[in-house]
Amino acid sequence: MDKNNIIGFVLIAVVLFGYTWWSQPSAEERAAAVRKDSVAAAEKEKAEILKKQKTLQMQAESKEKELEDTSALFHAALQGQSEKIILKNNKLELTFNSKGATVEKVVIRGFKDRNGNANVTLFDAADQYMNYTLTAKETNISTADLFFVPSDVTDSTVTFTAQAGDGKNITLAYRLGTDYLLSMKMSVNGMAGLFAPNTNTMDVDWKDKCRQQEKGFTFENRYATLTYHNVEGGTDYLNETKENVDETIEDKIDWVAFKNQFFSAVMIAKNNFSANSMMTSIPQEKGSGYLKQYEAKMKTFFDPSGKMPSEFEFYYGPNDFRLLQRIETESTFGKDLQLQRLVYLGWPLFRIINRWFTIYVFDWLSKVFPMGVVLIMITLLLKLITYPMVKKSYMSSAKMRVLKPKLDAATAQFNKPEDQMQKQQAMMSEYAKYGVSPLSGCLPMLIQMPIWIAMFNFVPNAIQLRGQSFLWIKDLSTYDPIWEWGHNIWLIGDHLSLTCILFCVANLLYSWMTMRQQRDQMVGAQAEQMKMMQWMMYLMPVFFFFMFNDYSSGLNFYYFISLFFSAAIMWALRKTTNDEKLLATLEARYKENKDNPQKMSGLAARLQAMQQQQQEMQRKREELNRKRK
Repeated sequence: MDKNNIIGFVLIAVVLFGYTWWSQPSAEERAAAVRKDSVAAAEKEKAEILKKQKTLQMQAESKEKELEDTSALFHAALQGQSEKIILKNNKLELTFNSKGATVEKVVIRGFKDRNGNANVTLFDAADQYMNYTLTAKETNISTADLFFVPSDVTDSTVTFTAQAGDGKNITLAYRLGTDYLLSMKMSVNGMAGLFAPNTNTMDVDWKDKCRQQEKGFTFENRYATLTYHNVEGGTDYLNETKENVDETIEDKIDWVAFKNQFFSAVMIAKNNFSANSMMTSIPQEKGSGYLKQYEAKMKTFFDPSGKMPSEFEFYYGPNDFRLLQRIETESTFGKDLQLQRLVYLGWPLFRIINRWFTIYVFDWLSKVFPMGVVLIMITLLLKLITYPMVKKSYMSSAKMRVLKPKLDAATAQFNKPEDQMQKQQAMMSEYAKYGVSPLSGCLPMLIQMPIWIAMFNFVPNAIQLRGQSFLWIKDLSTYDPIWEWGHNIWLIGDHLSLTCILFCVANLLYSWMTMRQQRDQMVGAQAEQMKMMQWMMYLMPVFFFFMFNDYSSGLNFYYFISLFFSAAIMWALRKTTNDEKLLATLEARYKENKDNPQKMSGLAARLQAMQQQQQEMQRKREELNRKRK
């Protein structure tokens, strides 16, 4: 990018900003628009309130009629007192409500919540709603309205039954496994005649107000998603930042998950959920204590005869890659559920790196070292693997640096703008004489960049870092504030993260060293252009500060350590490289190539061939111009 290009971009930016400022509405127009929007919003809210009130009134009237009609189906089950039944093991404590016969509270043991309590409450009765609707000939049967009678109660089992009279009933039988998996079988008895002959599905309506479990709302909100798995394979999720209401999922799915950053509630259907399920995810305001409002409206298998139950499995637990793999083997449905995809590892290339390298190394190191040390060890291992390529890149730059006086002399006659092509040819020719490849310095960056991005996806989703302290960092899974204030500041937030500052300082140092190295090898106008572009490189750490201030301290710490080691390696290579010996080696290579031109190969040979071809084309153009004259 030369001076003219930069000036052009600046002028374009000025024109765009100027036009935007000129075309913006006046204060009166903005005020009128605000008033109009406020009125419209108020009318919409009023209409929605009236609609809800009408719906609730109709439901109340319908329920009142059912209660008055002693002959109505499930008349006795529509009245009663709810009971609390608790199933528990070493990992979970599940509280059931006999009204509706569903789980109303989940406590995950062994993980502290953000307030320091010993266990994490995934949801409770105020956040959770589950209803199964059976469409009969004369009425709809909603399990959420029925009072069930519990039986066969142990620490791991409970059976709920709702009587409809005359040997007719609905049963929901639950069994809690040894860890995080809950099984449920739902069936009807003696009710086949109440349904249409072609009835083979029932409706499932599941709602959850997703709680904020971690310290950083913005960061956790990025990874809180409604996720589902297609029967044909692969997972997908609703946009984590936008409001999605009743979004239709056209494919059949076998599970849906209401996901936090580190914990999930998953519902799995043995006979799948039918196509055209409707999913909802509505982001909540910061400070509300919630991240998203989730809802899944689905249809699944139902046998009115009662011969085959509708079977479900529920997973309430941490988003741990290895654990989710094991849970899938414990499932009795025999499906390739891919539950481990709840741990987001990035796009395909980065997922492969994390799946087959990072996780294995992380698991092995975490058995021996604390989590902070694990991040350092992973960084050192990656630096060790990439060191040969980094050294090769540096030596390529060093060769170009020591050859700079010769390049200056070879290109001194090409100072005019129209001579830039010849100048580049002369430079490439000079590099070819000494066997130097200017492109070799790009390879290490191409290798390291996927690793950086892979770690960007892995570290925020590593539940092993949650609650782990290191040095001054109290929790590696969230930010480490050195200063907090009570209000939000645009771009910064409500805190300053120390690891983010260290990362940005290390980035600034590394950028300075890189720019210095590149400047030392530039020739002529390139060096001047590099000086003009320096300030853009120095702005990158500032940009990263605004981006990463709210990210986890573990991720910022990894980037800080990585850049620190990169700068240290570059400094060490600079100190241990003898420019005079390197130049002598290049001179010897040049003499060898000159005496034995047949030995020229690879890039040098291709450059020489390109140069000869360009010279021949130039000769033909000049000859053609002479003939025209």
